[in-house]
Amino acid sequence: MTMFHELGISEKIMKSIQAMGFEEATPIQAETIPVSLQGKDVIGQAQTGTGKTAAFGIPMLEKMDLKNSSIQGIVIAPTRELAIQVAEELNRIGQYKGVKALPIYGGQDINRQIRALKNRPQIIVGTPGRLMDHMNRKTIRLQNIQVVVLDEADEMLNMGFVEDIEAILKEVPEVRQTLLFSATMPEPIRKIAEKFMKDPVQIKVKAKEMTVPNIEQYYIETQEKKKFDVLTRLLDMESPELAIVFGRTKRRVDELSEALNSRGYAAEGIHGDLTQAKRSSVLKKFKAGTIEVLVATDVAARGLDISGVTHVYNFDIPQDPESYVHRIGRTGRAGKQGLAYTFVTPREIGQLKNIERTTKRSMERKPVPSMDDALEGQKQITAEKILYTIQNENFSFYKHMAEELLDEHDSVTVVAAAIKLLTKEPDQTPVQLTAEAPVIVKDRKPRGDNRSRDNYSRDNRRRDGGGSRGKGGGYQRNSRGRSSSPSGSRKKTFK
Repeated sequence: MTMFHELGISEKIMKSIQAMGFEEATPIQAETIPVSLQGKDVIGQAQTGTGKTAAFGIPMLEKMDLKNSSIQGIVIAPTRELAIQVAEELNRIGQYKGVKALPIYGGQDINRQIRALKNRPQIIVGTPGRLMDHMNRKTIRLQNIQVVVLDEADEMLNMGFVEDIEAILKEVPEVRQTLLFSATMPEPIRKIAEKFMKDPVQIKVKAKEMTVPNIEQYYIETQEKKKFDVLTRLLDMESPELAIVFGRTKRRVDELSEALNSRGYAAEGIHGDLTQAKRSSVLKKFKAGTIEVLVATDVAARGLDISGVTHVYNFDIPQDPESYVHRIGRTGRAGKQGLAYTFVTPREIGQLKNIERTTKRSMERKPVPSMDDALEGQKQITAEKILYTIQNENFSFYKHMAEELLDEHDSVTVVAAAIKLLTKEPDQTPVQLTAEAPVIVKDRKPRGDNRSRDNYSRDNRRRDGGGSRGKGGGYQRNSRGRSSSPSGSRKKTFK
C-alpha cells in the first residue's frame, strides 16, 4: 500500500489531492509518478479504470511553469468524452497550483475553442482530428511543449489515428518528456514508442477484476423514452435507503431530479455548474437522509465519500468502463452488499459488452419491471412496517378502535384496507425528458482489413469533428418506507 504523500509530490498538488479525498495511490500511480517526476519517458501498460489520469497528470502538472504563458503540456486522447474527463480531472488536481487544462475536441464550435485558448491554458487535452485542425489554423502552437501524453494509444490505433499522432509528435520539440499509456501493446504502438521516445521505462500493471465483488450488477434493456418509468418502478419495488442515479449530462441531471420530485421522490442533483456551497448543501442533505435520491454526473460524483449508499442506477450507460467502475464503486463499501442497475438501449448493447470485457464481470439481465411489480414492492414495504409495529411498538391505545372495526367488518377486509391506505401507489405523473444520443461502440474489425479500418477512421473523424483528409493531404473543416442499511468507510484511491 502506497500513500500519495510518500511519492515526492509538491505541497500544492498534495493539497488538491487531499481536498478531493484521496489518500492511497493505485499500483500504476505508485510506480509511474516517481519515475515521471525524474523526467524519464514512460510506457504504462494498464487497463482503463486503474487510475491512469492521475498517474500521468500529477507529474505533468508538477512540470508546468505558471510564469510561462505558452502551452507546455499536451494530452492526446481518442474520444471527446475522454478528453473532457481528463481535462476536468487535471483541473481539479492542479487547482491549488493554478494550472489550467483545456479540452479540445470535435463537435464543439471551433471559434469557441479559439476564444478559450486566449485564456492561456498550460495544458491542452485534445482528440487527434481537432488538434490537427487547430495546428493547421495556427491557433495551437506546440514549440514550447515539455510533456506529451498519449492516452489509450491502442484505442487511437483501432480508430485509425496513428498517422495523425505521428504528424502531431513531429511538431513537438525533440527535447521533451513523453508518457504513453495503453491497455495492450500492438506492434504499431511499439513502433511509435521506438520512434518518438527516449529510453522509456516500461511499467506494467496486471489486469485484474476492476469491480468490487460484493456489488450485484444487473442491466435492463429498454427504450430511451421508457427509462424513467423503469427507474421509478425499481425505486418503488426496492425503496433504497440511499440511492445515486447517474446521468450523462448536466441537462439530464437537472431534468431527472425535477422529474423525480414531480413523482414524489425526494431528489436533488449535482453537476459541474453548481457552486461549491450548493454542492456541499446537497451532499449534506443526502448524507443526513433528507433526500433519498442523489442524481449526479460522472465528474460531480468523483471523489464522493458517502457511506450507506445501497443502490446505484446508471440511467445513462457511461461512455467508458472507467466511469462505470467509478459509478458503481459508490455502493458495496466496507464489505456491505450493494446493487447496481444499468439501463441500456438496444443500440448500446455493444458498449455494455465493452464494459463487461474490461471489468471481466458479466451483468445479469433483468426484465423490465411492470406497474404490478412496483405496486407489489410497495405493498411488501407496507406489510413489513405493520409487522415491525406489531413486534416493536406500543399500540394499545388503538386496540379499541380496531375492535369496533372488527365488529362491523371481517379481519381480512380491515387489514387489506389498512395496507391500501398505507401503500404508496405508483405515481404516473407525465414526465418529458430530453433524449440523449446513445453510446455506440463499433465492433472491431481484424487489423488486416485496412478498408474497414479506414472507414472506421473516417466515421470517427467526423464524430470527432476534426475533418477528413482532402486531396492535398490537409484537413478539411468540417417519506416512503425505508430498509435499514449499515454504513461504512473506505480509504479512497484515484481510479
